[in-house]
Amino acid sequence: MSDNRSTPSQRKGLGGPGRGFGGGPGGHGGINEKAKDFKGTGKKLLKYFGEYKIAFTFTIIFAVLSTVFTIFMPKILGEATTSLQHSFETAYMTQSPIQVDFDYIGKIAITLIILYILSASFSYIQGFIISGVSQKITYKLRRQISLKLNTMPLKYFDSITHGEILSRITNDVDTVSMSLQQGLTQAITSVTTIIGILIMMLTISPVMTLIALVSLPLSGILVSIIVKLSQKHFKNQQVFLGNINGHIEEMFSGHTIVKAYNLENKSISEFKNINEKLYKTAWKSNFLSGLMMPILQVVGNIGYIGVAFIGGYLTINGQLNIGDIQSFIMYIRQFNQPIAVTAQIANVFQSTLAAAERVFEFLEEEDEVPEAENPVKLNNVMGNVDFDNITFGYNKDKVILNNINVNVKAGQTVAIVGPTGAGKTTIINLLMRFYDVNEGSIRIDGVDIRDMTRSELRKIFGMVLQDTWLFNGTIRENLSYGKLDATDDEIIAAAKAAHCDYFINTTPEGYDLVINEEANNISQGQKQLLTIARAVLADTPILILDEATSSVDTRTEQLIQKAMNNLKHGKTSFVIAHRLSTIRDADLILVMKEGNIIEQGNHQELIEKQGFYYELYNSQFDKVS
Repeated sequence: MSDNRSTPSQRKGLGGPGRGFGGGPGGHGGINEKAKDFKGTGKKLLKYFGEYKIAFTFTIIFAVLSTVFTIFMPKILGEATTSLQHSFETAYMTQSPIQVDFDYIGKIAITLIILYILSASFSYIQGFIISGVSQKITYKLRRQISLKLNTMPLKYFDSITHGEILSRITNDVDTVSMSLQQGLTQAITSVTTIIGILIMMLTISPVMTLIALVSLPLSGILVSIIVKLSQKHFKNQQVFLGNINGHIEEMFSGHTIVKAYNLENKSISEFKNINEKLYKTAWKSNFLSGLMMPILQVVGNIGYIGVAFIGGYLTINGQLNIGDIQSFIMYIRQFNQPIAVTAQIANVFQSTLAAAERVFEFLEEEDEVPEAENPVKLNNVMGNVDFDNITFGYNKDKVILNNINVNVKAGQTVAIVGPTGAGKTTIINLLMRFYDVNEGSIRIDGVDIRDMTRSELRKIFGMVLQDTWLFNGTIRENLSYGKLDATDDEIIAAAKAAHCDYFINTTPEGYDLVINEEANNISQGQKQLLTIARAVLADTPILILDEATSSVDTRTEQLIQKAMNNLKHGKTSFVIAHRLSTIRDADLILVMKEGNIIEQGNHQELIEKQGFYYELYNSQFDKVS
């Protein structure tokens, strides 16, 4: 089950600690072509292979054996050609019929078949082993990330975009996985092939080997130039690809706004501009990378010409057989490919280590403040809450709350009002221990919340926020999120208390109605009533209510108010109020400004003071009641 309600701005991290629960003010990201700490990241990655030393050793052995068998094939095939050569020479010299040694050639054919089968078998086995190892490492990384997510402070998620986190969990881990699975095998086989072929070429003719190797430095220089030129275009390609994906996501997510303001042409123009840039950089990057093999082939063909001349000369002088030249040419063709692959793998491993580094950075982020060694568990929560000399700032050098002192009695409704940025949401973040206070303490029934585990503390609270959160599933599943073992009778009773049973039963599917991906098959007010029903079902002793009626019609607002009154009955409630008319019956109103509680009391007391609350109230109503 996942949250399908995030907006494009939320996914980009807009918002901040004072604007909601878990938004982030931007964040960082980008394309990392190279790891900052190449050696350090490499060592960390190698530690993950520690558990699979035996499997990895067998992978190397089988990869080497598969390659070695392949290397022997041209040499053996050359022996068959040499045998045919001798048969033709003998027939020519003796003017007799050609006598081909089919038994010998048959043995060579059988040997080649056996070698092909063995090479393929070993290749399959090593591929099977390395696939298992890479997937286990991937599983371990994702599991560690999942566990890490549950131990990281909310401050981290407020400082980095959601997309950046998702990228590390999915893209970066996938990059590491694919590179381990394919890159390692290719690296082993390529190095083995280069060494093995070089040895076989030397056994045939050191002179021809020297000629063939003359082209290698030129190949290396050309490959490095192409890689250097194409690398920046590949990087730009990823940047523009991300830009075009982001643009499409925003335009489709906000298509109603785009149409309402007649901005279709502007959207199309912007898309065309980004798409044009993507086309140009993608064309350049692929064109340049596509030059690599043709250039290597041209350089390799120069080597073939030299080998052909020298080989012909040596054959005429009786120093080489035709079969040896055939084998040598086959080796040259095989020799260039692993060199090119090795160059590509070097770049792939740089990207792999960069991806691994981002994953390790995430895993090494600072965890939440550790839980108390001997945590206290409240069995019968009354709901008394005390804020004692609270001082707090999201950054220690910038204080948000100054010396907050409040005593809330069990069953009271406490409204928190004030302008944007006054610190209303910050108090809730501290109460839920999304953040810990810098100074002072918050106590529930006399127990400091830092002496409780976070999970036990949060079981005490039920939350109904202004931004509704519903996941892709049935209404029944969404309601039971407040109590996973709830019976159907309990779910229906909660829905009735929240005044949403009626609209649920007007749908053909009833409680089995699936809320679609965008939750647009129910209204905003209905969503809010469902979140209230979920809180009713949870039946917690303390409630946190973020005023949820600002975007609904009057009738729905009345239903939501009735539902919230039912929800608050007999419970301690903290209400973040935007419409002051909704909190006139609150037992205690906290008026905040610039991180300070400047006034507190009930509605009538604060009106009579004619202070800041009086001004706020008058700003919303023409006549003070």
